[in-house]
Amino acid sequence: MSAWIEMISDEDASPRLKELLDHARTPHGTVDTVMRVHSLRPETMHGHVALYRSVLHSDDNTLPFWFLEVVASYTSILNDCTYSLTHHFMNVRNLLKDQPRSDRIFTALKAHRPEDEFDGKELALLRYAAKLTVSVGKMVKSDFEALKIAGCEDGEILEVNQVCAYFNYSNRLLNGLGATTDGDIVGYYKA
Repeated sequence: MSAWIEMISDEDASPRLKELLDHARTPHGTVDTVMRVHSLRPETMHGHVALYRSVLHSDDNTLPFWFLEVVASYTSILNDCTYSLTHHFMNVRNLLKDQPRSDRIFTALKAHRPEDEFDGKELALLRYAAKLTVSVGKMVKSDFEALKIAGCEDGEILEVNQVCAYFNYSNRLLNGLGATTDGDIVGYYKA
């Protein structure tokens, strides 16, 4: 694991930190850097895990999981966050199981041209996420209304809003603390 900030190892963790590290473990039994960077202030890790799971892994979500990972990846591209992009676009690839399509999506997002691979509701949601990321202070009611015209339901808009907001938080955490994927297991998903 690598970051600019000091990170406490499992061996040196206090009982509360050990408890929270165990709660943050991946299916592999490891703690990714995105969570371990909180080790000096464990309660922020506790909040981060809860937020992440509620936003991206909620059974209440109705948009396809792969598409929410696309939103996460696009937000991370717009923020130039290699850490999140590496993790979450690998998830897109694993979930889609279509390498050519994944490659086209990646190329379109990196070029800031989601319209090259998406249309309709999905394109509208990606444009919304882009504006929410790069021009949040310029959001207006017509941005929301455009989503409704494109056929988005309010719950779907909320899902994308929350994924985008979470990744803006996480991207700033990761970039601001110099986190890298060194030592992380990238792109794992339980079937």
